[in-house]
Amino acid sequence: MANMVRRHTTSARLWRAGLYTLLIVAALVYLLPLVVMLLTSLKPLDDIRAGGLLSLPSTISFEAWSKAWGSACTGMRCNGMSGYFLNSIAIVVPAVAISSFVGALNGYVLTKWRFRGANLCFALLLFGCFVPFQVVLMPMARTLGWLGLASSTSGLVLVHVVYGIAFTTLFFRNYYVSIPDEMIAAAKLDGAGFWRIFWRILLPVSGPIITVTVIWQFTQIWNDFLFGVSFAGFDSQPVTVALNNMVNTSTGVKEYNVDMAAAMIAALPTLVVYVLAGKYFVRGLTAGSVKG
Repeated sequence: MANMVRRHTTSARLWRAGLYTLLIVAALVYLLPLVVMLLTSLKPLDDIRAGGLLSLPSTISFEAWSKAWGSACTGMRCNGMSGYFLNSIAIVVPAVAISSFVGALNGYVLTKWRFRGANLCFALLLFGCFVPFQVVLMPMARTLGWLGLASSTSGLVLVHVVYGIAFTTLFFRNYYVSIPDEMIAAAKLDGAGFWRIFWRILLPVSGPIITVTVIWQFTQIWNDFLFGVSFAGFDSQPVTVALNNMVNTSTGVKEYNVDMAAAMIAALPTLVVYVLAGKYFVRGLTAGSVKG
């Protein structure tokens, strides 16, 4: 019996060691492009021409970062990424806030204030999650023209809100299904109305799903390129469009370090969000998976 226990323990340790080794190798492979980008952005051009992709810089220089932020050419303008970075913030913050609030309200109505046709309404909203970006380009362009929001930051906010509502509604609806209906019934008996129940009962317990929704929407909107290049004006382009223009701008010498620094600047907010809140994202996804 003792030998069997030892064999079982040894095999379990070997299995665990093999699993961790596989995960570490996969993580290193996945992080390799990020390492290459970071190293290249810190190298002078002479080091890039002379060394390999993974070679360390002879001297660490932040000149490429400074140029990418403030003076690199993005098409016809040479003002760097700073203005476009602020454009993305101006788009992301209201779009995430509005779409998350509307999604929470929709999820609340669809689960706790059921009405005739609620399931059909949810099915139609769910269908919106599978509509490709390209399908809505022409209808959205016509709509923005009618509203007078074409080529503006407000227009891009509206586009992302409309496209994101299907996802935010799905998240909140599935989370609110797990909240007992008896809690809402008791609040109604105590005289609480529609908004009081929403603000005082549901939102205070919605922290996990709010985290999931905000991270999801933030990532989708910040990384968007198609809507930005299709609907943004010259002064309202997001950072992803500016990055594309910078990489494809030819001014004589190709400055790979500046391009990589610009790519790191564009990716930095999403990296920070996932590093700081990634564990809460996973917890939030599973928070409403069990009803009770």
